[in-house]
Amino acid sequence: MGKRSILALEDGSYFVGYSFGAEGETGGEVIFNTSMTGYQEILTDPSYKGQIVVMTYTQIGNYGVNPEDVESKKVQVNGFVVKEAFSRYSNWRSTKSLHEYLAENGVVGIYGVDTRAIVKRIRERGVIRGVISTEDLNPESLVKKARSIPDISDQDLVREVATGEVYTWDQGEWNLKRGYLRGAGEGPLIAVVDFGIKFNILRRFVKEGARVVVVPPQIAADFVEREDPDAIFLSNGPGDPERVLEGIDLVRRFLGKKPILGICLGCQIIGLALGGRTYKLKFGHHGGNHPVKDLRTGKIEITAQNHNFAIDPDSLPPQVEVTHLNLLDGTVEGIRHREVPVFAVQYHPENSPGPHDSYYLFKEFVEIAKGSYL
Repeated sequence: MGKRSILALEDGSYFVGYSFGAEGETGGEVIFNTSMTGYQEILTDPSYKGQIVVMTYTQIGNYGVNPEDVESKKVQVNGFVVKEAFSRYSNWRSTKSLHEYLAENGVVGIYGVDTRAIVKRIRERGVIRGVISTEDLNPESLVKKARSIPDISDQDLVREVATGEVYTWDQGEWNLKRGYLRGAGEGPLIAVVDFGIKFNILRRFVKEGARVVVVPPQIAADFVEREDPDAIFLSNGPGDPERVLEGIDLVRRFLGKKPILGICLGCQIIGLALGGRTYKLKFGHHGGNHPVKDLRTGKIEITAQNHNFAIDPDSLPPQVEVTHLNLLDGTVEGIRHREVPVFAVQYHPENSPGPHDSYYLFKEFVEIAKGSYL
């Protein structure tokens, strides 16, 4: 067992458990994720910046961690909450325990708490701020600290996770014998605007034959103007899309001039740029098991999701159609411009470890980019 630890929420409730990972104190917006596997990918997803993640599945850490199954260069979550944290792990690819991984990255975790009760509270009340601490064990003090945390909409989280320099990417899909394969670099050039990119998005583009260059959001418009890529991709990322003004301006500037695809935050940015509005969901969509309907084909896709905001369908202009709907709550999961090659999805078609129902979107976009390329 680790040190005694407390998770306190702004509504006055608190949960006593034990620490794992780093010791100390951390705060953020508390959300829950319903995935049964993929905790390492979740931990390294930049879209979770500013948040404490509660896992609904009970057994976390049982297959350890490895240096390959990451979505960014470091752990991005503010804190991690689980029912059971396994120090003994079993997997042929694992190199260390989850506890060691979190400790190395300075991330505070807590286990041994009733995660069901926490999730129920979030579902009933909505998104809630919280603090995990191994130092201050006074619940009243921690509740006050939780209430003082700035709302996530008031934080410029994209600037904390986006790249600060332009770089190329040639890593493709993972192979059992050879690890990650390298791309040939002969296809259309896609400018990826990094608001908090997940590596597997880049890998999917390489797998489909594209050349990939990743660009900071603040210089993206000038880069596209100067380098003339064949298509533009807007990545996922954390926070409120209305704060990402450079992304909104970028879409408006190149609308009808370049093919544009957005995922997650990128989808919301495109929705705003096309004249729509966004709003914050009660407790967000976070997990690997959300059914989405493609309204064009009638096909149901099982998707992975990680977003707190959604597009208001009633705010979209006539030239923009809704292409995908979430079957759990009816929210918008995809949009497309009727006249120019601009489309976006709210879920994560690239997700690793899965599901992989939506890989076709990358092939579709690369084929559109080839038209510009040729």
